[in-house]
Amino acid sequence: MKKYIIAFLSVSLLASCTKDLTSLNEDIKNPSSVPSYSLFTSAQRELMTNLSTSDVNINVFRLITQQWQETTYTDESNYDFSTRPIPDQIWNRLYRDVLIDLESSKKLIPTDVSDAAVQKNQLAILDIMEVCAWYYLVTTYGNIPYTEALNPDLLFPKYDDAKTIQDDLFTRINADIATLSTGGSSFDGADVIYNGDVASWKKFANSFKLKMAMTIADSDNAKAKAAAEEAVASGVFTANADNASFEFSSSTPNTNPVWLDQIQGGRTDFVAATTLTTQMNTVSDPRRSYYFTVDDKGAFSGGSIGAASAFSRFSKPVFAKVSASDPATTFLGVPNAPALLMDYSEVEFCLSEAAARGYAVGGTAAEHYTKAIVGSMAYWMGVNETAAAATPSVVAYLAQVNYATTPGTYKQKIGLQKWLALYNRGWDAWIDIRKFDYPAMAVPIDFLSGYPNRLTYPVKEQNVNVVNFKAASDAIGGNTVETKLYWDKF
Repeated sequence: MKKYIIAFLSVSLLASCTKDLTSLNEDIKNPSSVPSYSLFTSAQRELMTNLSTSDVNINVFRLITQQWQETTYTDESNYDFSTRPIPDQIWNRLYRDVLIDLESSKKLIPTDVSDAAVQKNQLAILDIMEVCAWYYLVTTYGNIPYTEALNPDLLFPKYDDAKTIQDDLFTRINADIATLSTGGSSFDGADVIYNGDVASWKKFANSFKLKMAMTIADSDNAKAKAAAEEAVASGVFTANADNASFEFSSSTPNTNPVWLDQIQGGRTDFVAATTLTTQMNTVSDPRRSYYFTVDDKGAFSGGSIGAASAFSRFSKPVFAKVSASDPATTFLGVPNAPALLMDYSEVEFCLSEAAARGYAVGGTAAEHYTKAIVGSMAYWMGVNETAAAATPSVVAYLAQVNYATTPGTYKQKIGLQKWLALYNRGWDAWIDIRKFDYPAMAVPIDFLSGYPNRLTYPVKEQNVNVVNFKAASDAIGGNTVETKLYWDKF
């Protein structure tokens, strides 16, 4: 009897300490549930990492847009997208690491947050982030799983029509803009981009709506015009202070992915691409020394597209993005350097295009074009727009690329300058190159395909979700990189 009493007391004491015996099996380092805000932060980080990384297994858009060139392994520069599973990586990361986290955060908010006004703001911001992720997916692949994509019970989701998805994204972002209450709070410090400032999120949502509008302008001018005018009336970026910027951490594993790839990873095989260097040298672009190393004459040289060559011959990426507080800081040398989701310069280029198309957005195409260039110069030089506009090198540059006297169509003028301003944001530059068909990209020396107008569907989708993949492939005109998507009309 004594043995049973001792055993009973032992179990009782154990139970009183743990309260629940099942908790002994919990892995405290890998919790089964997390707060909604942590999933939001994680999704922000994953989206920005994928948009900004230079890992050739994930993001090769600096190479496709010929901002960078490879000197040793030239597969991606020559449009080889099959040696490495690049389409699979992008697809998996945006669906799994961004969209699912955002959806999961939405479901947890009613449990985590008691204030109804804060709930509404948080849900709207989460949805704005989802719209961003969907935008990059649909402009990269075309028709994709959308309405059935995030349902774990549907193992073989159907693919939705790309235009139908884009239309729904406008509906969603309109609802989000209307929902945001600028007098309330949201995620506070869990929001790495805007620190929970709802007014900034509203301005960003309008700016991103403008961006989406100009993306579809060739295919649906009426819808683009209405959306652009609504966005401007509601309030878009007006200075670099409005930029949607994500600052990474100084410590791994949350450092800037370019720093991780190039500095910590010890990469020495990326240089400036000759397509970029030729253009910037021609007009003595003041951003050269902020983008790459330059010689003692202020010029820099780039590698031929698709050609292996000696690394030491060409300018190397330095990203000398300076700041007013630390003018010696270089982007590439700083692990916590920020990455842009959207900036003022991009908004002004969108407004310039909108004005050129006759949209009622205020100002002329030339005025917004100049503001866009000044905004880019100001950002890279680490000064405000007024100071940049008064800088002699910027004044000289503007005189050379004057909107009224530079030859070419508005698409060529804006397309060229926007490509230059979108340096280090290869994914966004790729979207615009396809839309403007300008500037012309050099044909790689050992090209394996025509210019990539999209990425092919992941191999896993082709092998597993066979019926839906085949239907989607047929609907867009074939699963090749040369296939143009519906919004890329001309």
